[in-house]
Amino acid sequence: MSVLRKEMFDLPAGMIYLDGNSLGPLPRAVAARVAQAITGEWGAHLIKGWNVDGWMALPSRVGDAVGQLIGAPAGSVVMGDTLSIKVYQALSAALQMRPDRKVVLSDNGNFPTDLYMADGLIRHLSHGHRLDVVDPEVVMDAITDEVAAVMLTQVDYRTGRMHDIAAITAKAHAVGAVMIWDLAHSAGAVPVDIAGCHAEFAVGCTYKYLNGGPGAPAFIYVRPDLADSVQPALAGWLGHAAPFAFDLDYRPAPGVERMRVGTPPVIQLAALEAALEVWEGVEMGALRAASIALSEVFIREVEARCPELTLASPRDASLRGSQVSFRFEHGYAAMQALIARDVIGDFRAPDTMRFGFTPLYLDEGDVVRAAEIIEEVICGRLWHRPEYLARQRVT
Repeated sequence: MSVLRKEMFDLPAGMIYLDGNSLGPLPRAVAARVAQAITGEWGAHLIKGWNVDGWMALPSRVGDAVGQLIGAPAGSVVMGDTLSIKVYQALSAALQMRPDRKVVLSDNGNFPTDLYMADGLIRHLSHGHRLDVVDPEVVMDAITDEVAAVMLTQVDYRTGRMHDIAAITAKAHAVGAVMIWDLAHSAGAVPVDIAGCHAEFAVGCTYKYLNGGPGAPAFIYVRPDLADSVQPALAGWLGHAAPFAFDLDYRPAPGVERMRVGTPPVIQLAALEAALEVWEGVEMGALRAASIALSEVFIREVEARCPELTLASPRDASLRGSQVSFRFEHGYAAMQALIARDVIGDFRAPDTMRFGFTPLYLDEGDVVRAAEIIEEVICGRLWHRPEYLARQRVT
């Protein structure tokens, strides 16, 4: 079954977009939905929109839509805030669940913000916790009965190397540790069964494969049997059981609603809700098969044309997510040269050229043409120009 839905995206003519793993493109339905939220709701109804237009329910309603893409049951995912905030919420709750343990385990393939948040939380608590960061290959061996929480990103943001969610979660539970998964590079890219693996928490962003737009709100999943007992460290007004009672004492809302913090970003949630319509009828197994097929073509074509590039991603497709990365000494400049030629990927220090594969709007012709342009840039040394060598703020 084809999952190609190019006509549902507003992509610039001639552009080959291989960066949906960083920021997804604009789905065509989003602009009209955002305009309606701005003029037809905010403009026409003002504060009445909270009731008339159902703004207060958006975090839960959109959360259920995201939940369908990560194998989460209805009522277990809620939207809001940033991924960093959601990491903080999940980890703080996990540490409260294991007060007699002091180790947070992660790996050096985790996205830096997750590690920063963990370090900041530990320092703030001052309860003798420590953050152990190990190589991805030894995570399983490092999960011992000293560990309070295992906090990992399933798909490595640099190389696409993918952890085995089921096996690692089972090992964490075998020693009594709490499991937290960051699904930022998984949701909408690979099949996920977060309920099936019984992980306690999962978090993720929605501006990558879910195409929610820059700054789109993050999500948090709490395993349903725990949702009424976890204690939010960030006890926000909208996580209160009765926000408009204006009690001076905090009482957590039932279920995952207690993980709400501040006022929901209504315009961005409206955009995300419209963007998620693209997924109606998409079977994740078919999408994964198409993604692997595109990635395999890309690896074969690039390696045949550009021997100077070294594959940084796992060669075995079952061990990588929906991206392919190559190492190249002059990777930053080469990527700028590609972007100037409308082949859009991105760069991760120190030498990684990163390309994402989203079969919703990419086909084999796009992939082969991209490889041809990469060959022109690399073999022709077209990257060796001052404008490509100058580092910009965002890479």
